[in-house]
Amino acid sequence: MCVLSVLLITFPFFALVACGFIATWRGVLPQAAIPGLNAFVLFFALPCMLYRFGAQTPIHQLLDINVTLVYLLCAAVMVGATVLLTRRRMGWNDAAFGALVAAFPNTGFMGVPMLAALLGAQSAGPIIVTMAIDMIITTSACIALSRLDLAGGQGVWTAVRNSLRGMAANPMPWSILLGGLASAMGWVLPGPVDKTVAMLAGAASPVALFTIGAVLARSQMNSHENVAARDYVPIALAKLIIHPLLVWAVGMSAMAMGLSLSQETLVVLVLLAALPSASNVSLLTDRYGAHSGRVARIILVASSLACLTVSAAVALMT
Repeated sequence: MCVLSVLLITFPFFALVACGFIATWRGVLPQAAIPGLNAFVLFFALPCMLYRFGAQTPIHQLLDINVTLVYLLCAAVMVGATVLLTRRRMGWNDAAFGALVAAFPNTGFMGVPMLAALLGAQSAGPIIVTMAIDMIITTSACIALSRLDLAGGQGVWTAVRNSLRGMAANPMPWSILLGGLASAMGWVLPGPVDKTVAMLAGAASPVALFTIGAVLARSQMNSHENVAARDYVPIALAKLIIHPLLVWAVGMSAMAMGLSLSQETLVVLVLLAALPSASNVSLLTDRYGAHSGRVARIILVASSLACLTVSAAVALMT
């Protein structure tokens, strides 16, 4: 696919992010309204979209062990390498959350709507598998690592339990579970309910992308810390370049070894890895006392450059 064609496809998605950023920066959208947008996306629109994804996807795609192995291995490498390269200078807490922001793509707010539009139903299975890995395994592992700064690693299991408890309060994993159950059992929602769910799901893409821009603008407006570029630019570039290249390399190796991983599935995994860092990592950073200004800048740089890098990834992979 030529670059111009890709840009014509991806431009509306990043234009919506830019609209949210400008609206907040100029004061058209009050900062006090951003939590409401977040809540709408998190508790209504995205869960409905994910439920429909799960319900319309064959159950064997939702339980694909090969997708799980490839993506989980790449997440482990990203986390391990980032911690190894930064722990001595920053300590376990900041190194762990730098690792999380390097390995956790913004699948919910950006990947779901974008890949659904670009690739259609074929992207549903890998998206759901990778979201489950990011929300449960990668996040819990990084939170556990962040507690190793405490004496004797005290608080590790408490932190993991709190992480899992927070995940249980997140409606997105439950919507994935319910969608998978509906797929397995062949359940179909009653007509009026299905129409309501479809309308909410349709709102997920524009509102989520607009909200990303608003959140980025808010973090920039409220940040008054001086953070050295070497502390955030390399991790942002690693997220956008190293992560998708790693997924591609591991996926191609897995296919060469005979694992049942289709080319179409690998395309989805690479494009997911090419996404910028998830914006909700900054909330966890605040909660666990890590350097929130650094993480906010990683997310801002990655999201700002993603228009070019994601478009390049789409052009190369499709």
